Amino acid sequence: MIDPFVRPDARQFLDYLAAMPGPKMHEVDAPSARALYTMMKDVADPPVGELGTMLELAIPGPAGDIPARLFDPRAGREPGPAVIFFHGGGFVIGDLDTHASFTAEMARVLDLPVIAVDYRLAPEFPWPAAPDDCEAAARWVARSPADIGRSVTSLILAGDSAGGNLTIVTAAALRDSPAPVPVIAHAPFYPATDSSREYPSYSQFADGFLLTRDSMDWFMAAYRAENEHVRTSPLLGDLGGMPPAVVVTASLDPIRDQGRAYAAALAIAGVPVVFREAKGNIHGFITLRKAIPSSVGDVAAALAALKDVIVEAEGDRVMAQVAE
Repeated sequence: MIDPFVRPDARQFLDYLAAMPGPKMHEVDAPSARALYTMMKDVADPPVGELGTMLELAIPGPAGDIPARLFDPRAGREPGPAVIFFHGGGFVIGDLDTHASFTAEMARVLDLPVIAVDYRLAPEFPWPAAPDDCEAAARWVARSPADIGRSVTSLILAGDSAGGNLTIVTAAALRDSPAPVPVIAHAPFYPATDSSREYPSYSQFADGFLLTRDSMDWFMAAYRAENEHVRTSPLLGDLGGMPPAVVVTASLDPIRDQGRAYAAALAIAGVPVVFREAKGNIHGFITLRKAIPSSVGDVAAALAALKDVIVEAEGDRVMAQVAE
């Protein structure tokens, strides 16, 4: 087998990780793993940067309030779309802070409010706590609550890794039982889409590329999901009528093939989809833009594609209203 292409800056970061002393994330308990992930944030990602609004929120959820945070480059705005973002971390780690740099950048580039959701994590709260929280949060934002100070006309759902999975699952839930405003686009970054079987990339990149087979097994053991349920493996469900999508993968990712398969399945189902793959990059690159500087270009390209999809979809939504 030909060795895969690895970008020089990605190789440098992987070598840095390999040389780090101490236990691997899957060798410690969940609270310790979360602390390790949080510590890596300032090493791997740039600062949050300037915003017009950054506001802490509490969203009513099925088991109490769900912490969330509003990022907006503007202090206020006219009615329009809003993005809801679900962070990655294998359903076990990650929070509003670990992805704050990316969600702030997303808000600036798209010029839209982004509401990041801090859903419940496993193993303390196993499946389906995470998808339950994410659906509840999306429905709450769709009602334009006074807490966010913005009138929402449509939703865009986005997330990375586990959050990419939750993006798809939530989009399907709101397709089947619509919220007060429609989901006009969804953007899963290197998503987990099918836990029911093993894809070739799972073995090809099982070790040495940040996300490993051992860590994936550790995450899924904590999550305790039904692997063949569509709220775990949305690729197994009906994808007809899903909102337009931007699907982004990394070529050195053990779950790369799940993202590729999801993009292909959307196209087969007749759903407009833009597919991008970050060649020579690794899982998690949207929060590694300081450690792997070339990731800046991958993020910029993905957000540019998403901006185009949103403009078109929002235009279609407005024209459909006029036609009525």
